[in-house]
Amino acid sequence: MNRVFIVHGWGGAPDKEWIPWLKSELEKRGYEVISPLMPDSDAPEIDAWVQHLSKAVGTPNKETYFIGHSIGCQAILRYLETIRQPVGGAVFVAGWFNLENLEDEESEEVARPWIKTPIDIARVKAVLPKSVLIISENDPYGALEENKRRFGDIMSHGVVLPNAGHITEAKQPAILGQFLDLTSQ
Repeated sequence: MNRVFIVHGWGGAPDKEWIPWLKSELEKRGYEVISPLMPDSDAPEIDAWVQHLSKAVGTPNKETYFIGHSIGCQAILRYLETIRQPVGGAVFVAGWFNLENLEDEESEEVARPWIKTPIDIARVKAVLPKSVLIISENDPYGALEENKRRFGDIMSHGVVLPNAGHITEAKQPAILGQFLDLTSQ
């Protein structure tokens, strides 16, 4: 059975934004969906999030898929660096390598390690056969072109949504559609 891990973003939770809706939609279609509550969501740390995701996943395989939101995309990429077994694929929603317009110094401190600590893209690509980036043309955290370019080294294709902000609305048919397309390939 295909397992899908939905990793929420910074300050998020499994019961926020589009995650409950997407989980329900995927379960209706026969997927086993796990959306772990990531540790210390208001001040996420790389090691803690990667370890938590690793424990949640257990042994990955080609029937293991990921959907991440914002910093959840980073957690997925960093987890994929640590494994050797290929997975099925991933959808990165509002994913980023760089951020702009952070609210305050504290936010910049939290983001700094995620932005500055390199990700081994070759290792990620070795275990991630296909992926999609979904971003918005008006994400308030910006760096649109840089993030598209850097995800371009990983993703199978990308989708730019008009006026979707940081993609937090309760229903996101684009995510469901892109995921279903990804899993049917």
